[in-house]
Amino acid sequence: MQRVLFHSTIFGPIRSRRLGSSLGINLMPDDGKICSFDCLYCEAGFNAQGPGTTGLPSRDDVRRMLDERLCAMKENGEPLDVITFSGNGEPTLHPDFAGVVDDVIELRDKYFPSVKISVLTNSTRLGDKDVAAALAKVDNNIMKLDSLNERTVRILDRPAPGFDIEKTVERLAAFGKGGIVQTMLTRGSYNGETVDNTTAEELDALIEAYKTISPREIMIYTIDRPAPAATLERIPRDEMERIGNIIRTRTSIPVQVSC
Repeated sequence: MQRVLFHSTIFGPIRSRRLGSSLGINLMPDDGKICSFDCLYCEAGFNAQGPGTTGLPSRDDVRRMLDERLCAMKENGEPLDVITFSGNGEPTLHPDFAGVVDDVIELRDKYFPSVKISVLTNSTRLGDKDVAAALAKVDNNIMKLDSLNERTVRILDRPAPGFDIEKTVERLAAFGKGGIVQTMLTRGSYNGETVDNTTAEELDALIEAYKTISPREIMIYTIDRPAPAATLERIPRDEMERIGNIIRTRTSIPVQVSC
């Protein structure tokens, strides 16, 4: 079974396809995974590997470790473009997520005031007012929307019970230009069920949702690393660029394509 990628709370910097030189913050365990989705393509593996034994890092520990790392990077003259909440699961599930965001903003301003702060979220916690308020504070609030088709979402994203696509679109729209929507494009099969969110029907529904949400930017990307579901396909660059142009033309919203 594919296992978690990140074995520390602060990791990197790594080179991100979408964000540049990124220092990561993993608010999940460093030896397990906790997420409200269980995506077939997740680079951290399936949730079945379990939450591990180390537990969630405390707010104080995150602050201390980030302070130490940023201080060292500043002294060494290391380049940095962005600080990114990512890691072994959904960062907004951390009970002190809002407080950690405040700490990260304070430390960013202290050491690297021009650096952006990004959060990669699967959008399942947007209904929590504290989470929503914290996301509104960061520079790049990057929220997932892979499909408007319930069957596709069930197969591809495998959300925890209670996930509602229509409510999610409403909550995404509440951020407007304060949010970025990201969509993973792929196709293949899993446990005998086919999945493809690149069809004309899927893209038409996504485009209508993008229009409703009216985000600052749309990010579309495809598989770059081995996925736990090995039957999923990486969409070719020319097809990704064609889809990006269709979305850009029909929504008048900037689209970033990552392959």
